[in-house]
Formats: sequence, structure tokens, C-alpha cells
Amino acid sequence: MDTSAPDARLLIPLAQRPGPLGSVLIHPAGGGLAQYLGVAGRLARHGTVHGIRADGLLAGEQPDDSVPEMTRRYLGLLGRLPHRPKLLVGWSLGGVIAWELAARLAADGPAPAVVLIDSFTDRETVSDSVRADLLTAIEESVSNAGGSRDAARARATALAHIGASAGHRTEAKNDGPALLVACAGPRREEQADRWRRLAGRLTVRNLECGHFEVFDPAHQPHLLGHLDEFLARLTTAAQENAP
Repeated sequence: MDTSAPDARLLIPLAQRPGPLGSVLIHPAGGGLAQYLGVAGRLARHGTVHGIRADGLLAGEQPDDSVPEMTRRYLGLLGRLPHRPKLLVGWSLGGVIAWELAARLAADGPAPAVVLIDSFTDRETVSDSVRADLLTAIEESVSNAGGSRDAARARATALAHIGASAGHRTEAKNDGPALLVACAGPRREEQADRWRRLAGRLTVRNLECGHFEVFDPAHQPHLLGHLDEFLARLTTAAQENAP
């Protein structure tokens, strides 16, 4: 892996394990990876795991404020991995970026599988009050997960990501296997229907909790159960297709 390029600092090795499914976790709004520790442990049972954190969390960094820009940068990072990833995983904004990355990778090879943890193809217009509520929820989720201790940088990064999410509509199609884990909420059926229009092989599983409760101790086991089921199918398929 080339560590000389500036963006390489955003690519974090999380587990070096043998296995057929090399995976990459993509940061949610807020930019960190701490929420994913339990998920990373599950993924490590099947192969090497990397994570991509956001720019903007350390001194001298500036956060990205558009999904296309993050997709472009992270595609370059994936190209520096020793092996092409077989699975991309993301919560919320992270799932949207994972989807966009998978669509671009599919242009010159097999489409990686994607896990969308309560991600949406598009967000409704964000009012100032909703933006403030989202910012508070993101900051609390980062804090609870042991994330960035620099409140000013964390806030600036979260605001940039809220704007990126609100301004993006996912339109790329993907024929690879995908899992949508959808949280409870008034848009859940619409959420699944919109992903089905873009996905050739989508599995939908539900979580009976809110968007920011996914990784709470009471709900994470259910998330990991859905992930285990999906990973088992992917591992079996990878083994059957191995030369």
C-alpha cells in the first residue's frame, strides 16, 4: 500500500486476517470509525478489514462537503489496497458513499457487495431546526463511541457532512449483492423501495430502533445477526467461485 500520498492517512487498517472477504468500512457523518468496532470484529472473521475516516478531524485538515468529492478521493484509497475489496460497509452517509464506490468499481471488475446500515438514497430538505437536531445527534454519537475530542473540528466536519448528505441523490445502479438494514421510522418502506430501484440483488432486514440507536448494546446484536447472515452467504459464494 502506498502511504506517501496525502490521502493515505485516511485509510486505517483495522484487522489483518486470512479469509475470502476483504472489507472496508466507510465513515458516517461525523467522520470517525469508533462506532464500527463491533462490526469490524464480525468482518474480521471473514478477512482483512480496513476503514476510511473523514478528512477534517485533525489539525490542518479540511472536511469534504460533497459526496462526489469523497467518492473520488476514497476510490483512490481503495486502489492502494493490496487486493480489491469484496465488501463495502457504511452507516447512514457511509452507506451512500459505499454504494457510490461500489458502482464505480463495477465499471472495471466485479461489483463488491454493499451493506447499507440505515442509509437513504436521498434526504428531505433540511431546515435549520432539523440541521441543529442532526448536529446534536451526530456529536452525541461520536462522543459516546469515544471519537474526536476536538469539539470544533468534530462540529465543522459534521456540518460539512450534513450538507453533503442533504445535497446528494443516489442514482447509480448496482447489480452486486447488497444488504439494507433499515431502522424504524415513517420512511422505512419508501427507503427500501428506493434502494430496490437501484439494486439488482438487495436483501432488506429491519431493526426496531432509531437511526442513532443502531450501535447501542440493546440493538447492536440484532444488527450483527443480520450482518452474520449476509456474510455467511457471501463467504459461501466466494469459496464456491475460488479457483
